[in-house]
Amino acid sequence: MDWTLEVMVLPVSDIDQAIEFYRDKVGFHLDHHTVNEHMTVAQLTPRGSGCSIVVGSLPAQRQMEPGSLHGMQLVVSDACAAREELLSRGVEASEITVFDERDGGTLFGFSDPDGNSWAVQQLKARAEAPLIPRG
Repeated sequence: MDWTLEVMVLPVSDIDQAIEFYRDKVGFHLDHHTVNEHMTVAQLTPRGSGCSIVVGSLPAQRQMEPGSLHGMQLVVSDACAAREELLSRGVEASEITVFDERDGGTLFGFSDPDGNSWAVQQLKARAEAPLIPRG
């Protein structure tokens, strides 16, 4: 039996600000945004990913302090291009660090407006062998 990780709840203080940041600056796709008298929930997915983030106002989504999630990791085939894309959209990103010359040893990071932090790892192999087949 496969067990797939498909959604991570991201604690944020302002849902609309988080949607704007992840959709417009980081480039995630806004899959859905539900607003009614009981809740606000939005799901956003990075291009090429099978896992999404969810921000919202449901009680389970408010159990963590905004900005308290660290160590989330995105993977790209070209760290330089990814960093330049984020910088061009107004996202502050750290310098690229090469910890190991082998594939997977090159990283940089960024944080959202609340301080949730992300590492971006370069795996050149993803250019030829993406995890999610391109359709």
